[in-house]
Amino acid sequence: MDNHYLIDFYNHYDEDSRLRLPHGTVEFLTTMHYIGKYLSPGSRVLEIGAGTGRYSHALAQQGYTVDAVELVEHNIEVFRARTQPQEKVRVVQGNALDLSAFPDGAYDITLLLGPLYHLYTKQDKQQALREALRVTKPGGIVFAAYVISDGCLLDEGFHRGNIDVRAYIRDGLLDAETFAAASQPKDLFELVRKEDIDELMADFPVTRLHYVASDGCALFMREAVDQMDEAAFALYLKYHFATCERPDLAGVTSHALDIFQK
Repeated sequence: MDNHYLIDFYNHYDEDSRLRLPHGTVEFLTTMHYIGKYLSPGSRVLEIGAGTGRYSHALAQQGYTVDAVELVEHNIEVFRARTQPQEKVRVVQGNALDLSAFPDGAYDITLLLGPLYHLYTKQDKQQALREALRVTKPGGIVFAAYVISDGCLLDEGFHRGNIDVRAYIRDGLLDAETFAAASQPKDLFELVRKEDIDELMADFPVTRLHYVASDGCALFMREAVDQMDEAAFALYLKYHFATCERPDLAGVTSHALDIFQK
């Protein structure tokens, strides 16, 4: 795995700001909503690829014991600076492909909310999933997040023009007929579809509990979402929670959350 593109990106990118804008909070609130379904008193949580700790700190502030692993030193520095004295949380530097510092079956909930964005081969993705499952207790829950190609193409390509769709096709980053995406480390993000995730998971003896369009159309219609008042946003969020598992809407999202039980 080539990490230098990734480390350079996150040394200059403010992930927390993205998750705090109203349209960005949809992904965060959706993920926390589903995590909350499986938390119980005394739950131990491991977050792999924790970034600056948005989820780890939120869970630690609720009283849960959280261990976190992060690759990028800059993110770890921010994570530690934001840790409050009452939080039972620790972060160590490490790689999602090798969690040998962590014992088998130690965690009730394991979060893999970033690493699969940046792994480009089936072998690496399955190794990250295998390690996440290994450290999870039997019956425990794993949350795996992905970047979904169609939501990104619709939003960043056809809608905003931040992606040159014709150039992506010319350069082999999009299939000219199916519009399936292909990525390399220099492209920073691995874009997938649900069928890719299904194929990836077919080798694991797990039970899928939920497949969630974690931000749905929120990025596509971010200007409208960001202009909503509190009541309108609450109603939109209620609609989103009611529809984010509908199979007919699963591909119209920029991020998806695969939730499964060991």
